[in-house]
Amino acid sequence: MTTPNTTQRIQQYCVRANRDELLIQAPVIEKAIAAFIVALGDLPPGFADDVLYSYKVPTMSEDGSCSLINELADVPYDLSPILGGRTESNKRKLLLLNQVVEHATQLTGSDWLGIYQVRKNMMANPVLVKLAYRGRPSRAEFPLTAEFATHSTNSAVGLSGQAKVIDDVSAFVAEGGGFYVCDDAVQSEACVPLLDEAGKVIGIIDGEAAPKAFFNVDRMSIIVAMALVVPALLP
Repeated sequence: MTTPNTTQRIQQYCVRANRDELLIQAPVIEKAIAAFIVALGDLPPGFADDVLYSYKVPTMSEDGSCSLINELADVPYDLSPILGGRTESNKRKLLLLNQVVEHATQLTGSDWLGIYQVRKNMMANPVLVKLAYRGRPSRAEFPLTAEFATHSTNSAVGLSGQAKVIDDVSAFVAEGGGFYVCDDAVQSEACVPLLDEAGKVIGIIDGEAAPKAFFNVDRMSIIVAMALVVPALLP
C-alpha cells in the first residue's frame, strides 16, 4: 500500500472537510506546509513549563453553558490532568503546537487562533480541549454533544468533521445560527477539523477575526496547511 503524497493528502482533506473550493489551492497549501515545518524549533533553555500547560480562562456561567467574557476565573486552566501529566513528550509537543499557532497567526492576521484535541475530561466525557492559542482568554473545553453543538461551531465541527466558515456572525445569529461568544467583536470565524489517516476527527482548529468575510481563500489555505501539519504534533 503506497503512502499518499502531499498533494493527495491535501486533496483528500479538502474533500473530507467539505472545502472543495480549496482543491485548486493545493500548490499554495503544499508550500505553506513546508513553511510550517521550517518554523518548528527546539525548546529554549530555562523554559517555564507553566507557559505551555497553564492559561487564563473566563469565568463560566452557573450551568456551564457560556463564558462570562469580561470576567476571568481565579484559577487558570491546567492541561496536565487531561494530558496525563507533565512529561517531556507532552512539553515538546505543546511547544511545537504553540510555534504552529504563532506562525499561522502572523501569516493570517487572525485576532484569535487555536488548536483543540479530542480528549476525555475528568468526568470521562468527550470534549475538545484547547492545547495552544493566540488571542484573548477563552473557554478551555467544549463538550462534544449534539446539544452543545447547536450553539458552538467548535463542537459542531468536532462532531461532523465538516469545516465551517462564517463571514458575518451577526447575520448568521440573526438567521438562527448558533454561535458561542468568546469575544463580542468577532464577525468572522473559520473552523476546520483535524483528521487522522482514516478520516476520524481528532481535533479542530478555530480562527476568529473582527472584520467580516476575513477568512478568504488565501487565509483558508494557511489554516488547511496547519490542519495537515498539526495531527502529527498532538500529544
